[in-house]
Amino acid sequence: MMADPVLDVRPTAANTAHWRAMGVTRLLDAGMRYDDLLALQAATIAGEPWDEVAERLGAARMAQAQEAAAAHRTVSAHDSYRAAAACYVFAQMAFNFDTDRKRALYAAFDAAVAEAARFSPVPMRRIELEFGAGRLTGWHLRPQGSVGTVVVFGGQSGWGATYLRYADALLGRGVAVILAEGPGQGGSRLTYGVHLDVDVAAAFGTFVDLAASDGPVGVWGNSVGGLFAALTAARHPGVAACCVNGGFAVPRLLPFRTFSEQAKAMLGSRDDAAVTANFERLRFDPTVDRIECPLLVLHGGADPLVELDDQRPFLDGAAHGTLRIWKDGEHTIYNHADERNATAADWFAERLTEYRETVPAP
Repeated sequence: MMADPVLDVRPTAANTAHWRAMGVTRLLDAGMRYDDLLALQAATIAGEPWDEVAERLGAARMAQAQEAAAAHRTVSAHDSYRAAAACYVFAQMAFNFDTDRKRALYAAFDAAVAEAARFSPVPMRRIELEFGAGRLTGWHLRPQGSVGTVVVFGGQSGWGATYLRYADALLGRGVAVILAEGPGQGGSRLTYGVHLDVDVAAAFGTFVDLAASDGPVGVWGNSVGGLFAALTAARHPGVAACCVNGGFAVPRLLPFRTFSEQAKAMLGSRDDAAVTANFERLRFDPTVDRIECPLLVLHGGADPLVELDDQRPFLDGAAHGTLRIWKDGEHTIYNHADERNATAADWFAERLTEYRETVPAP
C-alpha cells in the first residue's frame, strides 16, 4: 500500500504543505495517473520542489501524447494530453498568488487541454465570454442530442478543465458540459483580470445563457463554488437544477495560510478586511435567496473545512432539496469520486429530462 506522503515522511515545509492541500485522493480525482502520483511523491520526499516535479511529469506526458498523435493513435493521444493537463494543474497550485510562474504553468495546463480537445470523442471547444471589462473562460463539450447542459465550476484553486472527470460522467449520460472559470478563477482571473468583486450570479449566468439554446441548464459548484452555484440558482431564472458539493453558505476566512492566500488572490487584494467584507456580500441568506429548482447538496462527514451546518442554509432556501452524505467523505468527496460523479450525473440527467418533459419550449 502506498504510504501517506504527509504522515510518513516530512521533506521540505513547502512540499509538506502541498501534500496537505493536494492529497492523494484529490490528485486522482482530478485525473493524475497513479504512476505520476508515485513519481511526484518520490521526488518531493527527496526534497525537489513540487512545481518543478509536476511540470516535468507534465512535459513527459506531453511528449508521450505527441508521439501517439504522430502515429495516429488518437485515443492514446487524448488520454496522454489529459494526463499532462492534470500534472500542470497541480504544478500551478503550488502558487497561491498570481506570479509569472503560476501564469506560465496555467498556460501549460491550458495548452495541454487544448491539445486534448483536438482528439476528444465529443466536440470540445474553448469559450471566452465578454463580462464587464474582461472575459470569462472555459471549455464547452457538446454531444449530439443532449438532454441539456450542466455548468461545472470549482472554488479557490481547482477550475475549468480540472473537472474533466466530472464531464466524463455527465457526457456518458447524454448531458452537455461547460467547464467554467468564473470570477477569480483560471483564465478569467489570470488572463483577463476578472476578480471576485463582481456580481457572481450574473457572471455564472453568462455560461447559463450560452447553454440555454441547447435545452435546460444545471449548475454544479464545488467547494466555495458551491456557494456560487446556489447564488446563481437563486438569482438567475435560467437554472433548472443545482448541485452544491461541499460549500459554505456563509463564507469566512479559515485559519489556514493556503485558504487565506487563495481567497485574497481571488479578490485581487491582500487585505483580510477586504476579503471578509466581500465574503459577507456573497453570503447565501435563505430568507432572501430562494432556490426554486431542484437542489442536491453533497456532504462529506469527514470534511475538515465544511461542516454540515455550513451547508444547511442551502437546503433551508430550497423548495425541493435533497441531501446526500458520505460519512467518511473528505472535502468535496475526493475519496468517493466515482460514486460522487455517478450520483450527481444521474441526478442531473433525470432532473433535466423531467424539466424538458414538463416545461414547454419557448
